[in-house]
Amino acid sequence: MDSLQGFETLNSNPSFTALTPNFPGSLSMTTVTTTGKGNGNPLSVTASSSSSTSPTTLSRYENQKRRDWNTFGQYLCNHRPPLSLSRCSGAHVLEFLRYLDQFGKTKVHTTLCPFFGHPNPPAPCPCPLRQAWGSLDALIGRLRAAFEEHGGKPEANPFGARAVRLYLREIRDSQAKARGISYEKKKRKRPPQAPPSPPPLNQRQ
Repeated sequence: MDSLQGFETLNSNPSFTALTPNFPGSLSMTTVTTTGKGNGNPLSVTASSSSSTSPTTLSRYENQKRRDWNTFGQYLCNHRPPLSLSRCSGAHVLEFLRYLDQFGKTKVHTTLCPFFGHPNPPAPCPCPLRQAWGSLDALIGRLRAAFEEHGGKPEANPFGARAVRLYLREIRDSQAKARGISYEKKKRKRPPQAPPSPPPLNQRQ
């Protein structure tokens, strides 16, 4: 699955602590600290909090959700002009997803490519790399959950906006055609039911 953490910061300082976005009182976001060398490489994103570290070990899903939430918070801070979460809409979420495409690792063939619709191309081609639909779909699911966990109302959740759902569906369908694969979930086959046992002999008479 594509990495969603390697985005480049727009800040000219190679090492800095980003300011927490201006959230309303009911919403919160962990302060994001970015570190990196002045060699043009993408900066890593780590979370820092003034509260004591919880001894409870988080699951892989919870850790990824926290990193995604911090990544989106960094994106809001670096946005020009800076955005607060309360002003974030589905359009801004789409802008974020398109921004992540530059860090994608999935080859998506164009209609002019001879390998369009070929699941296993026999040779390289100059088609662009994009974020895979599965990565984006999972990312939006985690961010949608994180938004509500941080005090956001479900009806105001920008990650659940209709425009975001339609965009993900369009990405799924276009990548399926370009890559010659199917994203349709396979229906689980129900195990065959055993035939009913015959009644006892004393009931046959």
